[in-house]
Amino acid sequence: MLEIVMPAALAMISLALLLNLWGLLRGPDMPDRVLALDTLYIDSIALLVLLGIQFDSQLYFESALVLALLGFLATAAFCRYLVRGRVIE
Repeated sequence: MLEIVMPAALAMISLALLLNLWGLLRGPDMPDRVLALDTLYIDSIALLVLLGIQFDSQLYFESALVLALLGFLATAAFCRYLVRGRVIE
């Protein structure tokens, strides 16, 4: 069953990554681009978790955890920059 579902899930997540990248490049304004970047992080995390399941490797899960932390910090920094004009006060 996993041999059937995994390629379909990987294809859908890859398509979502491409669509988010397109939204990041063509976003009408800056908050939409920040949202597209945040969604790009989430899709990348999902892709790493799926690859970790498929290849049965802990390295993918650890890199997904690091990417989740960096994605959260980057989104918070971008939002703070958009609201206040600077990241560090």
